[in-house]
Amino acid sequence: MSISRQNLTVIIVTLKSHHIIDQCIQSIDKDISVIVVENSNDEDFKNYIEKKYQNLSCILSKENIGMGAGNNIGIDKAKSDFVLILNPDVTLYNDTIDKLLRAGNDLQNFAIMSPLCENIDYPNYSIKKKDNINFENIFEVESLDGFCMLINKKRIKEILKDSKFFDENFFMYLENDDLCKRVKNKNEKIFILPTCKIKHFGAKAVSEDYSKEIELSRNWHWSWSKFYFSKKHNGYVYALLDGLPKFITSMLKCLFYYFILKKYKSKVYYNRALGVFNAIVGKSSWYRPKLD
Repeated sequence: MSISRQNLTVIIVTLKSHHIIDQCIQSIDKDISVIVVENSNDEDFKNYIEKKYQNLSCILSKENIGMGAGNNIGIDKAKSDFVLILNPDVTLYNDTIDKLLRAGNDLQNFAIMSPLCENIDYPNYSIKKKDNINFENIFEVESLDGFCMLINKKRIKEILKDSKFFDENFFMYLENDDLCKRVKNKNEKIFILPTCKIKHFGAKAVSEDYSKEIELSRNWHWSWSKFYFSKKHNGYVYALLDGLPKFITSMLKCLFYYFILKKYKSKVYYNRALGVFNAIVGKSSWYRPKLD
């Protein structure tokens, strides 16, 4: 099963991404199919983007269902055997696609791989040990950041025996780590291509007009996702021992900032504590930012 331009689909999940989506799409070769999953019911956005780009189709999820669920919709709709998951605040270099295709056909046995983020201070992968790794050649990793992942769709579907690639219990954060862990548990391989580069602008996928609401949402969901991930892979007791101190610390900081009249910062820590609490008592990741 070879990877080619005809056997590859780029999937981008968006929400209030009008300010940045064009530069992402324009960095993708025009002969590559693109599916945008817009996490809203924004018909104007769908009409605009489909009219502007001939290689693109836009699916409206109707509501904000999160990154993992949005990507699952795109993966399900893609007719290709390979999908490239991109965040809207990522751009490719001119040779990124060619290098991905060449590496994919050379490796044959990969489950997931990614280009290297050009910002060396924030690597888009994690590894157990740096020993014996030649960082100039393709190397194996434990997990990849979710803003750029080339997924061997057919292979992963066969090994996981699950129609859902990303666990939709995660609204945002760690759904990519969860997928990578499930793949590694099946002894499959995940790679980084150090000579293949991407640019990630970082936390720019949603317009800065909503920055305060997004920051509240990030704190809630990071806490919730950390607990849920720990519980799923290490058990409830492990997650509780790890999460309870964070809940207490966040509540103390919430009260401190409240009394010194820094109300927004107090609310940030309140949301952080609330995320942990909801995960501890078994509630879903229900919190949604107010973006209207």
